[in-house]
Amino acid sequence: MIPDTLYHYYEASRGPFCNLSDLPPDEAEAILNAIRGRGEGFASQRKVDYLSIRRELEDFVRARFVEKGGLPDRDRPHYMILGKCDWLISWYAHGDVLGIPLNHFDATQVSFTYGDTFPAMRYADDKSYRRQVYTLADLPDLIAQYGLPQDWNSDGRNGPDRYIEAQLWSDKPLRQWLG
Repeated sequence: MIPDTLYHYYEASRGPFCNLSDLPPDEAEAILNAIRGRGEGFASQRKVDYLSIRRELEDFVRARFVEKGGLPDRDRPHYMILGKCDWLISWYAHGDVLGIPLNHFDATQVSFTYGDTFPAMRYADDKSYRRQVYTLADLPDLIAQYGLPQDWNSDGRNGPDRYIEAQLWSDKPLRQWLG
């Protein structure tokens, strides 16, 4: 069964949908360096080349999504999770979560990876879902075959896949939450 809600986890003091990828590279790197310096949350552990790799992966995911019929409005996605994965609250000093019904989104503007984009695109194993980008129409078969990572790997003991990530390629459905 496909969860009916997308969730966005974020630092409460900053608000939802504050996206480093929307910033010029130098500004994004300065913010990430400040986070690293404070040692707060998951982002403080990110490697020096994180942002350049993230942009390459976003370009790759966007291109594959377009090949599958996606119609992105944005160059860089907003990130959400299919179904709840409250482990993600631990990524933040003061985490919060926003749930939005899946039917609020246009299927031509949301793609999915089985797992976070980084391991989905970079982890070397024999899983057929690696380096794959999925559409909403693909989800029933994907979940029937592999299940929800939140169910079979909630503690991370079975590899890096702990949720299905949604990449939202439009600001339109988020206007009421964007600053």
